[in-house]
Amino acid sequence: MESGILKSLTLPQRVTRIRATQKPLEDNRVTLTIKINRKSVKSMTRQLTDQLGGFISSGALTVGSALPSERTLANSLGVARNVVRGSYEYLEKAGVVQREGKKGRRVRAKTSRKTATLRTKQAAKKR
Repeated sequence: MESGILKSLTLPQRVTRIRATQKPLEDNRVTLTIKINRKSVKSMTRQLTDQLGGFISSGALTVGSALPSERTLANSLGVARNVVRGSYEYLEKAGVVQREGKKGRRVRAKTSRKTATLRTKQAAKKR
């Protein structure tokens, strides 16, 4: 039997309607189960990255879904904040998640590799 931490995480997922005349619907909550095994050969950061990536690729976290803050996720899983930060940074580099300043991180729409490369080059020119 694996000894690990099995936590349930509830994420807000805002659903809005298309027409501008209608008000946004109530926040829907999505419950995801994340398991961190402290005795695994894989690092906790890698375990979290793989599980979040799996939720995104399976559609459990849809495009535009907000991810919890680093502190919130770290506290709910009982891990250090740098574990969550490393996982989020890896997902950002992979182009799956985007940071929106103080608004937090959201699941990013899939883009072609050519478009992603072009955006990276444009961002590098601005620096």
